[in-house]
Amino acid sequence: MPRPSVAELRPVVHPAGVKDRRSGEHWGGRLYMREISLRITRLLVTTKVTPNQLTYVMTLCGVLAAPALLVPGVWGAVLGVVAVQLYLLLDCVDGEVARWKKQFSLSGVYLDRVGAYLCDAAVLVGFGLRAADLWGSGRIDWLWAFLGTLAALGAILIKAETDLVGVARHQGGLPPVKEAAAEPRSSGMALARRAAGALKFHRLILGIEASLLILALAVVDQVRGDLFFSRLGVAVLAGIALLQTVLHLVSVLASSRLR
Repeated sequence: MPRPSVAELRPVVHPAGVKDRRSGEHWGGRLYMREISLRITRLLVTTKVTPNQLTYVMTLCGVLAAPALLVPGVWGAVLGVVAVQLYLLLDCVDGEVARWKKQFSLSGVYLDRVGAYLCDAAVLVGFGLRAADLWGSGRIDWLWAFLGTLAALGAILIKAETDLVGVARHQGGLPPVKEAAAEPRSSGMALARRAAGALKFHRLILGIEASLLILALAVVDQVRGDLFFSRLGVAVLAGIALLQTVLHLVSVLASSRLR
């Protein structure tokens, strides 16, 4: 089978709406990764590699962010960013290969969601363990590992709150939720939701954004010679995760998604 050109691939694997999905496309995909993934997809569509195999590797890359972050100093943070960027790349590629080969499956959708859960959790748990200073000469401070795990739990719960809307509607015999139903029914809640959306603070607990924050804090800590800013970052992310878990639950209940 001849290898397709990028021009032939693009309209098939990047159909209208893929880059414009409100909640399904990460800004990194729109900004740069979709152009990189297109070149990788071109190499893979003529092979026997399946979309689900790519999703397994994607998940592995996301999980490897946790041990990568345990490497002391800036290099550990760099490795964490690399692992998460590989996760993002393969998250684009698996769907593109599926569209070109027309190999769609519910298991693929399920595995993709599991990968997203695990990547976010791995980054935050790894960050907490990093802040605990496992390889330092002094006493390991498990408080930071606890806070990192707490942040990871919050990140997972927020995703679960969204996914469980579909479960509840299915079990209630209702059709899939429409995007307009996400808008809160009260004007006050709608204003609060728009304010939170404008600040984007909730995105800091997502794996991609968190890995970049960890790298920035690692650079500052390298200059200071301690883990002060990393530990401050863990505490802030734990607070954001807990707050966002509650706010997102209230947002779901205040919208029309369960009606």
